[in-house]
Amino acid sequence: MLDTYFKITQRGSTVAREVRGGFVTFFTMAYIVALNPLIIGLAKDADGKFLGGGDAPNLAMVAAATALIAGVLTILMGVVGNYPLALATGLGLNTFVAVGIASKMSWADAMGLVVLEGLIITVLVLTGFRTAVFRAVPAQLKIAISVGIGLFIALIGLVDAGFVRKTPGTGPVPVTLGYDGTLVGWPIVIFALGLFLTIALMVKKVKGALLIGIAVATVAAIAVESAFKIGPNFIAPDKVNPKGWGLNVPSVPSDIISTPDFGLLGHFSLFGSFSRISAVTAILIVFTLLLSDFFDTVGTVTAIGHESGLIDSQGNIPNNDRILLVDSLAAVAGGAGSISSNTSYIESASGVGEGARTGLASVVTGVLFLLTTFLAPLVAVIPYEAATPALVIVGFLMMTQIKGIDWADYGIAIPAFLTIILMPFTYNISVGIGAGFVSHVVIRLVQGRRKEVHPLLIFVSVLFMVYFLSSPINTWIG
Repeated sequence: MLDTYFKITQRGSTVAREVRGGFVTFFTMAYIVALNPLIIGLAKDADGKFLGGGDAPNLAMVAAATALIAGVLTILMGVVGNYPLALATGLGLNTFVAVGIASKMSWADAMGLVVLEGLIITVLVLTGFRTAVFRAVPAQLKIAISVGIGLFIALIGLVDAGFVRKTPGTGPVPVTLGYDGTLVGWPIVIFALGLFLTIALMVKKVKGALLIGIAVATVAAIAVESAFKIGPNFIAPDKVNPKGWGLNVPSVPSDIISTPDFGLLGHFSLFGSFSRISAVTAILIVFTLLLSDFFDTVGTVTAIGHESGLIDSQGNIPNNDRILLVDSLAAVAGGAGSISSNTSYIESASGVGEGARTGLASVVTGVLFLLTTFLAPLVAVIPYEAATPALVIVGFLMMTQIKGIDWADYGIAIPAFLTIILMPFTYNISVGIGAGFVSHVVIRLVQGRRKEVHPLLIFVSVLFMVYFLSSPINTWIG
């Protein structure tokens, strides 16, 4: 029954590979359950209230809602979209909601804008517009998007592991090796152990290489923390322990099961923000959320399609409309659950790297997220340094697609180049996609090859120009 519904054999996979892939995807993105509360759970709205309306933060409540909605949506993606793609609260978007939106209104008003953006993007899917834009992108630009995301997630892995960090103070470059040019601390050793172990297993073609690497590195991390009492990287806002763990401090929890509190669900006001800020400001906020959600997903879905071999010669994927519909509903669910817009996670590529090819992997990941609502202490055992080697390896695998780009055609090569480098350099998928689209349209017009550019691509490029120039536009309209 599973094989027939999910087309497991048809896509060249097995149930075991799907289950392994689902576990790997979960382990590489479970950090969001711990990280999202630290981003939106510790921020205050314009009324000086924490998320949930209290005078003190309730991080456990934010974590429970984050895990619940991620689990439900990821299962929905697997069952409806039959695609190895997991969803959770979008990083970057949650910071924007906490700092750029909630600071101007109440949390309920801010989440109402997120729901509004999700409803709009859902309408765009139902009318076929979002799918049409996806298909209007040239196939080679889709490859560039996939390659750029590969470099992006590899950089995410290196940064989260502490291998690459911001230059302390004012340095000649924005990032450097380790802490001030030096690799320090046991966590880096754990990262190196996980990375080289995974590489060795992959070279030997051992099944479950990524999962084994994460598991062994986690056990080693627990042993190291138990022996040396390393502690976290961030001790206080003004004090950093450069030799500490990036997020989770690995240790065997005293309590494995905790009772979740879902009190945040349903706390949103759809149009309440319009009484706190001007209509123009509200519209620009929704537009910014919309554009980021829209094209981050286009990039992620494309990258997963290339890596899994599910994409056709035109760069299209099976069940594209269903996949985009679930992703659009995720934005609505995230706002309605008061934990910011949910979106597709590029970390899903780690599960694809483990062999996942169908929605069964997403169902496994989703079930694990649901269990996390009760087993949050257990998730906190896995440190960044144990999970991130999988992202570096998957980044390499996605990079191999670069050979499919025609570097002799400047109308493709230059946009592809900008797409690839700007994603990791700006830490933003949408920026890379926008730069690629705009430059492709401009070059084709200069070349006198306007007929080769889809009208929708021109329209979207204009929208991206508005996005890139949003700051001077805001200044102009006051």
